[in-house]
Amino acid sequence: MVESYGIQHKNPALAKYDSIIIGAGHNGLVCAAYLARAGQSVLVLESAEVPGGLAASREFHDGFKVPVAHAVGHFQNAITKDLQLESHGFQPDAKPGTLTGLGKQGNHVIIEGAEVRGVDATDAESYRALSARLRQFAAALEPFWLKTIPRAVYTGVSDLLTFAQIGLKLRLLGRDDLREFLRVASLPARDLADENFDNELLKAMVCWDGLVGSKMAPRSPNSAVLPMLYRLSGGYSSRPATLIEALVKAATAAGAEVRTGAPVERIRVQGDGNGLKVAGIQLANGERIDANRVISSADPQTTFFRLLGARNLEIEFANRIRRLRCDGFVAKLHLALDGLPEFAGLDKPAGRVLIAPHMDTIEFAFDDAKYGRCPEEPVMELTVPSLEDSSLAPSGQHVLSAHVMYVPYRRKGGWDEAARNAMRERAIDTIESYAPGIRDQVIHAELLTPHDLEQRYGVSGGHWHHTEFALDQALMMRPTYGAAQYATPVPGLYLCGAGSHPGGDLTGAPGHNAAKEVLRR
Repeated sequence: MVESYGIQHKNPALAKYDSIIIGAGHNGLVCAAYLARAGQSVLVLESAEVPGGLAASREFHDGFKVPVAHAVGHFQNAITKDLQLESHGFQPDAKPGTLTGLGKQGNHVIIEGAEVRGVDATDAESYRALSARLRQFAAALEPFWLKTIPRAVYTGVSDLLTFAQIGLKLRLLGRDDLREFLRVASLPARDLADENFDNELLKAMVCWDGLVGSKMAPRSPNSAVLPMLYRLSGGYSSRPATLIEALVKAATAAGAEVRTGAPVERIRVQGDGNGLKVAGIQLANGERIDANRVISSADPQTTFFRLLGARNLEIEFANRIRRLRCDGFVAKLHLALDGLPEFAGLDKPAGRVLIAPHMDTIEFAFDDAKYGRCPEEPVMELTVPSLEDSSLAPSGQHVLSAHVMYVPYRRKGGWDEAARNAMRERAIDTIESYAPGIRDQVIHAELLTPHDLEQRYGVSGGHWHHTEFALDQALMMRPTYGAAQYATPVPGLYLCGAGSHPGGDLTGAPGHNAAKEVLRR
């Protein structure tokens, strides 16, 4: 069934849109809202029956719902203001949510903003100092998450100006702070934690936001500090569904049309004496819709290979896209519970709760996954979103949502039902060791491996960042040169998803930047 939100064109069969956006995830909707506000005719096409992508709430058991993205970590505040999302129902929290690191003996560590409890006074003061320093660095970088990243090679005044702005912002840190920024930005996460803290659980917690969703561990030489700084920007909310609802309202209020249940089969191109250019799209039902440009929020490999076709690409560019590392390393666990889980030594599981007692625990889980094995001792971030949103579960019951790290897409022996069930039970056993009795509360359990996420959401490798968030796949190399400024080698085809700068998570930045780039050209 095709459902349509927003305006209807007088003659849809003959309409030619200024822009068609593939995917009604948060980036596609942000892009649509900005383009429609600028006066473009915009059509957003979503294959699922509801908008939202990985942030859409889905019923996984009777009366129990949860999105894959269980929190809005750092949605850009400038976008919230520009699109007036608060008037459409999105209310970012006043401060980041609580992060609780669970200790085996109930000796938990709790981080709230710049304050930390459960550690000695020296570590508490060190955390305040490091938090202030990292937020200073993050503030210097924050404006550039909402800019088209300049090309590595100077090609015009705009690139030169952006380089100059970046350099000036960093230079304003002062000489000593700039030196420290350059040093810290290149550190492995473990080195940063070891030089600041003694408490092992606190060290693991500090590392976590630089590692989650990635193929890195605390000892990985590729820096985890840049993702940390990235995640210190923007606003926080524990209700992803309200963000999606607000974005749909903002886009349609501006005049965009959003159609769900409308999977795109291919991006149509046409040739002339100057080569190929985008002509529109064709839906799976055979419907053809013309447009001046197509903007894809799908991952790069899906966009270029499944929707466009490698035959329409220069060979070397196609090879670079093919070489992108996009195998997911995170599984999603959903538990339908008949009551609120009780964690030993914790009043209630508010905010994000981390099961990663030591940096070595994270490292060992990574080592298992690196060789295609499921981790013997899983590490995970969990929430109980029904504490904040009672609509996610029947009255008196709850949903537990967990990101289980280092579950490999390419499991040795492949993924079958037995392997999936074994990983699910191992994850529940791990939670049970911190919340005795939770297994008896489980009404239904679901584990989505990276392979399942690929099949269900059409994301290559089941990677929520679309491609690995690493230095060689970041900034002017995201996803690769020739497509890092949202425009692609095919005239009229643009990218606006997590595989483009600055990257994944629920930030809205790729959608914002792609729209600005479309309007600039």
